[in-house]
Amino acid sequence: QVQLVESGGGLVQAGGSLRLSCAASGSIRSINYMGWYRQAPGKQRDLVATVNSGGTTSYADSAKGRITISRANVKTVSQQMNSLKPEDTAVYYCNAGGTLAWGAAYEYWGQGTQVAVSS
Repeated sequence: QVQLVESGGGLVQAGGSLRLSCAASGSIRSINYMGWYRQAPGKQRDLVATVNSGGTTSYADSAKGRITISRANVKTVSQQMNSLKPEDTAVYYCNAGGTLAWGAAYEYWGQGTQVAVSS
């Protein structure tokens, strides 16, 4: 019903940058919010940043000042990550919620993209 396709993960040295993108497709009437979460090995999945349909953003404390989330269009969200640290290493998941074509609410997750930061 809704597909979220992520791209942009990879291996980078500490202090480097990566840009993640997520594109939504499917039977979508509206997308109310899109965002990124991350999950490091042995840890829970945590919020990184979100942006709603009005453009309001929200960031985890660990992301503030280094990570910027933006929506290129109504179905695409990007996350620019600068000054990356080894502790940013995790699988990053795109998340989106809104309304399907027939009116039901939804929340979907992408498959995840690996980000690895070497020291």
